[in-house]
Amino acid sequence: MKNGLEDVIAAETQLSDVDGEAGRLIIRGVSLDQIVSTATYESIAALLLDGPTERHFSLAEFGPRLGEMREHLFVHLTALDSAALGLPPVDAMRALIARLPDGDDFEAALRLLAAPAVFLPAIIRLQAGQEPLAPDGSLSQAADILRMLTGQLPSKEQTAALDAYLVTISDHGLNASTFAARVVTSTHAGLTSSVLAAISALKGPLHGGAPGPVLDMFDAIGTSANAHDWLSRALDRGERLMGFGHRIYRVRDPRADALKEALRPLVSAAQVDRDRIVLAEAVEHAALAILKERKPGRPLDVNVEFYTALLLDALGFPRGSFTGVFAIGRTVGWIAHAREQALEGRLIRPRSVYIGPVPQAA
Repeated sequence: MKNGLEDVIAAETQLSDVDGEAGRLIIRGVSLDQIVSTATYESIAALLLDGPTERHFSLAEFGPRLGEMREHLFVHLTALDSAALGLPPVDAMRALIARLPDGDDFEAALRLLAAPAVFLPAIIRLQAGQEPLAPDGSLSQAADILRMLTGQLPSKEQTAALDAYLVTISDHGLNASTFAARVVTSTHAGLTSSVLAAISALKGPLHGGAPGPVLDMFDAIGTSANAHDWLSRALDRGERLMGFGHRIYRVRDPRADALKEALRPLVSAAQVDRDRIVLAEAVEHAALAILKERKPGRPLDVNVEFYTALLLDALGFPRGSFTGVFAIGRTVGWIAHAREQALEGRLIRPRSVYIGPVPQAA
């Protein structure tokens, strides 16, 4: 028995490969560092759902159809009541997604790709006392999300930054939420059920719920000069440094570098707080030095959460919504894995080892 299924192979996949020793992420045969600077949400969705060669739909057709589906789903916001709006954004979003019909066809997949992109910005605005904005199907997914969030057309730098984030986190091997999606799919429950299970796994703080606390850490540190002492005291108290370390990567998380690079155009265009970036770089430098000194036998480097927090904050997302934004990007990976499981897998039914009391012989 391996606790946490550590190193247990549970599926074969053509979707992504996470090489923790080399610090490399491959999505459908393409390295992340090769794809992230030019890919859009639409192109990564096409790659994951159709593969690098076979095409069941053209990219030119996919974008408009996704835009039409966003417009179609806006009516579901009427179901949001005060109880739902009192929930964290990801929970309110999950409640709306639960209204969507189950299915296994492309139309069902399209609904689920569009739904979080529409629901999350609307929930954020409603919780802030603002009216939600209807989708504009003529825009790309990333541009429309930002427009529905802020009420303004985003700059090209902002759209590219969100696209880079959505591409970077689109798929990442057999993580907890993806495994949950595959388990549910293996019962033939349908794509909506699979995505709901995945969101439920994602919201846990050990999986997708950690980027927000990175900003809390920055707020507590305050200035670059305080970084070393604050981090040292945190480790003295036995606290975890948010944004450092990963279950799989033994070296630097390649997604961290991709998102750090995606921030640069925002900095150059003065669309992000430069002082925040300077503070983040000081925290990164100090933390890596302290961790190397205190935990020399344990590889702890920057993970995806560190620069996710900076990027999403710069784009205007409140930190309590970060898990929901993660779900927008990862849904395409969940659906791709669900389709792969349905086509090539079987009912997932592992065994357990009973260690409880046994009846005494008569």
